[in-house]
Amino acid sequence: MGNTTSCCVSSSPKLRRNAHSRLESYRPDTDLSREDTGCNLQHISDRENIDDLNMEFNPSDHPRASTIFLSKSQTDVREKRKSLFINHHPPGQIARKYSSCSTIFLDDSTVSQPNLKYTIKCVALAIYYHIKNRDPDGRMLLDIFDENLHPLSKSEVPPDYDKHNPEQKQIYRFVRTLFSAAQLTAECAIVTLVYLERLLTYAEIDICPANWKRIVLGAILLASKVWDDQAVWNVDYCQILKDITVEDMNELERQFLELLQFNINVPSSVYAKYYFDLRSLAEANNLSFPLEPLSRERAHKLEAISRLCEDKYKDLRRSTRKRSASADNLALPRWSPAIIS
Repeated sequence: MGNTTSCCVSSSPKLRRNAHSRLESYRPDTDLSREDTGCNLQHISDRENIDDLNMEFNPSDHPRASTIFLSKSQTDVREKRKSLFINHHPPGQIARKYSSCSTIFLDDSTVSQPNLKYTIKCVALAIYYHIKNRDPDGRMLLDIFDENLHPLSKSEVPPDYDKHNPEQKQIYRFVRTLFSAAQLTAECAIVTLVYLERLLTYAEIDICPANWKRIVLGAILLASKVWDDQAVWNVDYCQILKDITVEDMNELERQFLELLQFNINVPSSVYAKYYFDLRSLAEANNLSFPLEPLSRERAHKLEAISRLCEDKYKDLRRSTRKRSASADNLALPRWSPAIIS
């Protein structure tokens, strides 16, 4: 396995022989070149993981790849800072709370328990930057997400529905309505954003004014079923969105899954990356999480969690020491001179 020469001439089992072909007797051919004999084939370690190379550039699959929404927001953030610097206007300062010797301020958002309201605001802001800074050339628009072909309400769709970008408040109200009616958690909002960016990457489409509602609806529908223990049924969304049918919701879910290639796995490292990138997005846009003084009750809870983690790591260290302590019973090594022939 360490040599560069491989014994497998064919790179795929499908190319070895047809289903109805029979084995023929071996006939040596002296005219074959070195390339035909397979001596210059790629090493198997270089040929096996082709998909893994593409996965490294997909933020919804690989924890080290940068999230798309954060990179798209950087342009606007730099422009805002540049304009403020040119016009000599100091940026709007938020009334920050700083900890002191007597009071410690903490926000109530953690990776395991994010703040629901501010997480939805951050997700809406990320979707807003996706729509605003989309590819100017325009990618393919799938029919299943086109709001003109599959309207969410009976009201007439305006003719310029695909021309005007929605505001962040409009996106926030749409997402908040679905989350409050279906009683979804903040973790589900983060998984919704993961599925949205995975769809844009896998299907090679852009989210735009014509399809953003149905793409967000499909991502929320799938995230609620994968993440929450008590999933919301498709018919429940029909009660939230009165004019949509169950058949439309089923078709939306089916095609969303097919475009994701049925890859609904969200690793913990990817989830944590999206959480912290959303916090960075909030910090860059002056959307800070609320800070509250540390109460005595919460201090006791944090102390209990800290003790639990310390006991856990103590047990791990003890087990490691026991395994290494067996080396004490071994006899000391005897040094012998090396014989060089």
